[in-house]
Amino acid sequence: MAELHVIGQIRGASGFPDPSLFCKWQFVHGGGWRVLEGQVQGQTQVDTPAGSDATVFGHPLDIHYATQGMQGWPKLQVEVWHQDDLGRNDLYGYGFAPIPMTPGTHDLVCHCWRPAGSALESLRGRLVGGGYQLGKTDIVHTQADRFKLKTETMGCVQIRVSLLMRHFQKYGIEM
Repeated sequence: MAELHVIGQIRGASGFPDPSLFCKWQFVHGGGWRVLEGQVQGQTQVDTPAGSDATVFGHPLDIHYATQGMQGWPKLQVEVWHQDDLGRNDLYGYGFAPIPMTPGTHDLVCHCWRPAGSALESLRGRLVGGGYQLGKTDIVHTQADRFKLKTETMGCVQIRVSLLMRHFQKYGIEM
């Protein structure tokens, strides 16, 4: 089987309305892919930058796949959360970044969004906390019904990955 090894890090985030962010992440892939080693999902620490709007995570990513085809190529799905002074967590955005299909080092920018409510619902969320969350997060990385959502743009997550590919040509997988 052909193999793909993804090594990298979730570097940080910027452009979100408040500091004190953390990121939940998950690799998603099609049925023809098998994880040989590594973590499929995880969470960064909370970073509260002093005097800057740039959050630094420096969180490692390392996963090793085996596959028989290109269909269902892996993507990295993220959820960015804000932790307030009372320790309450609010969802600040969803996003995904497709893993590139060429070996080497790649810098990715994952643009995030979140479901939006009416003006009154947004005010309630600001005062009481909380907000809208998706019941099924697979809509983040698939195109099914995503166009029906009312959303608002949030910030970006910066990711750096290095890809090692092995045996793709040997098994007839054209890149």
